[in-house]
Amino acid sequence: MTSHRPDEPRTSQAVPNWQEESPYPAVPEPDFAVRRFTLIALLIAAIVLPCVYVAASAYANFRARVAEATDITLRTVRIGEEHALKVFDLNETLDARIDDLVRGLGNEQVRNQEATIHEKLKTIGGGYPQVASVSIFGPDGMLLANSRYYPAPHASIADRDDFTGIRDGKVIENVSKVMIGRVGAGETVFNTGIARRNEDGSFAGLVSVALRQSYFDAFYRELLGNEGEAVTMMLTREDGAVLASYPPLPVAQWSLAAPRSALATALASGNRDGVLHTRPNGKNGGAEIVAYRRVGSYPVFVSCAYRESAIWADWYRHLMVLVVSVFTPSIVLWLVIGLSLKRLAAEEQAWARWQAEASMRRSIESAYRQSRKMEALGNLVGSVAHDFNNLLMIVSANVQIARRRGVKAIDTELSAIERALKGGQSLTRQLLGVARKQPLRSETIEFARWMAASRELLRASLGAKVELVIDVSTNVWPILVDVAELELALINIAVNARDAMPNGGRFTVRANNLSLRHGDGFPLTGDFVEISLDDTGSGMARDVLAHAFEPLFTTKPKGMGTGLGLPQVFAFCERSGGLATIDSAIGAGTSVRLYLPRGSAVATAAPAAEPRREEPATTGGLRILLVEDNDEVAAGTEALLEMMGHTVTYVFNADAALQLVEDPAAPVDLVISDIHMPGAMNGIDLAEAIEALPSPLPVILVTGYAEELERARNVNARVLSKPFDIALLEKILQTIRHEREQRVQPAGKPG
Repeated sequence: MTSHRPDEPRTSQAVPNWQEESPYPAVPEPDFAVRRFTLIALLIAAIVLPCVYVAASAYANFRARVAEATDITLRTVRIGEEHALKVFDLNETLDARIDDLVRGLGNEQVRNQEATIHEKLKTIGGGYPQVASVSIFGPDGMLLANSRYYPAPHASIADRDDFTGIRDGKVIENVSKVMIGRVGAGETVFNTGIARRNEDGSFAGLVSVALRQSYFDAFYRELLGNEGEAVTMMLTREDGAVLASYPPLPVAQWSLAAPRSALATALASGNRDGVLHTRPNGKNGGAEIVAYRRVGSYPVFVSCAYRESAIWADWYRHLMVLVVSVFTPSIVLWLVIGLSLKRLAAEEQAWARWQAEASMRRSIESAYRQSRKMEALGNLVGSVAHDFNNLLMIVSANVQIARRRGVKAIDTELSAIERALKGGQSLTRQLLGVARKQPLRSETIEFARWMAASRELLRASLGAKVELVIDVSTNVWPILVDVAELELALINIAVNARDAMPNGGRFTVRANNLSLRHGDGFPLTGDFVEISLDDTGSGMARDVLAHAFEPLFTTKPKGMGTGLGLPQVFAFCERSGGLATIDSAIGAGTSVRLYLPRGSAVATAAPAAEPRREEPATTGGLRILLVEDNDEVAAGTEALLEMMGHTVTYVFNADAALQLVEDPAAPVDLVISDIHMPGAMNGIDLAEAIEALPSPLPVILVTGYAEELERARNVNARVLSKPFDIALLEKILQTIRHEREQRVQPAGKPG
């Protein structure tokens, strides 16, 4: 259900407010917002600018490192290409010299001159560190002569790829794959060879120079130097087979394609040189920057790779130094600004506390003055109402005496007196309610059901010209109120609405559930039912609205209003644990809202009346001790009690009453006592003293004050509020007499 929030008034909201002009001079509030904004702006700048600087510097440094790594790979691969070109050119010259040495000689001739040829081969290849051996093979692949061994061992290379490839004219096989030499100490070598030709151009065999892989590995290690941990170099064939590398590769990868798939693709595409950025892969690790170059016209490439992980590692170290150097002073600055913000917040809180204290002092002073005024007014009104209650008791008692004596000639006059008594009782109730001295009989009710039953009462209060609209959902929570006070409050508001709409209008009753929490800007917290009573009348001016809840304030003509209606409404709501507010403006009507607490128990319908049981006939009245300080009230009450058949003893205060109760010579069955009377004891003190006796007596207390009624409920006594109904008193006396007879009845006899 949608509910109206108490902080959303229609035009203006009035609650009792009697604050006066403050005697304290106003102090301009410091501009905390500007100072806070300035400090926050400085803090943001102190955070953002170093971050931007570090980010820009880090990015520029990373790009510079990538460019430097790329330059290193290009320079290194160029040197490696020049070195490899010289080696392969030299090998080509050696192959040509050996071919010239044995040109025109057949296999048998070469074998016959093997000693001479061996010495010459040893001389040709022995002076070069890269050359492992020089060999001459026949057309069938058999070794004919070798620079390292004489006589040449019986060996054949007919099944080797380089032999079959050169024989078949494949250029790429002029450089073989890496192998472990069959002739020699098992060195790791790769061969460069050329075909021997007969005079008719037919294939006559092969001249081969074996190059040491370790020679290239050593050169690459020396070339890379300190960069060796981050940079790798490789010498590969055109098909990607690895010839030499640093760091060295496992034997299993010699004959495989180049480990970097991007490089293998570039070599296969026929590019002579270039720079690649490879991606991470499962076989070969992380990303790399790879530069490659073809070695002259040979089917061989030199490549140099720089690992990006090394770039990132160096960059991270640089970044850490940069972060520490930049953010250490920045953090100090942040702390200084943070402390300044904290100090500013403390100053603002201190200012707010000072303002709140000043406002509280003004409110306390004003509230104290008003409370003194209201206390004096309440005491005056309460005293008048108490005395008026006694007068009503006198009149009521004497009317009952006259009726019991059966005076027929004045029945009409007695009825008029009784009607006047009811009006006086209502006026007294209003006076005591405004003075906060009217006792509340709170109970939990279903407002929707109660409102449906009270429709006719409201309609009668509004008159025929005013339309009554009731919009109360059955989902509205039960409320904890004094039903009589609630009824009186609605009647007071309805009468005011009727007077504000002399030409007719509409009076609307609504109810909504409302949960109020701390921070809602309302003086209540908890669950409440908001009852809105809206009229379409002329409304109230602002100056009238400010005094609407003040006792005895009225704008109605003389004799038309008491000034107690709206004060009773406010006092009833406040004493019930809620609040009342008014929204009004000239020409916009008036809305009175009652905030009443939610009942803690589910309201129940009134129990069905039980069949009346016939009381057993009793004989003899009660011996009643009447305690009353007002002689006329006592005389009327005593006469009534005696007419009911009881014996009455009258005393004027509680002290004398207690002496009679304690005197065994003057037996008493019941004490009826007023609460408020002179002497050392009041009625409640008397009831407590009687309750403490060895044989306590039943006590009936009579009062018109709410605070006395609340205390009286804590003692073992029946309580009647003035002016009480004589019939109710008679019923209570019958019950007490019946209880007395039950106690004195002989044991074993039925009651």
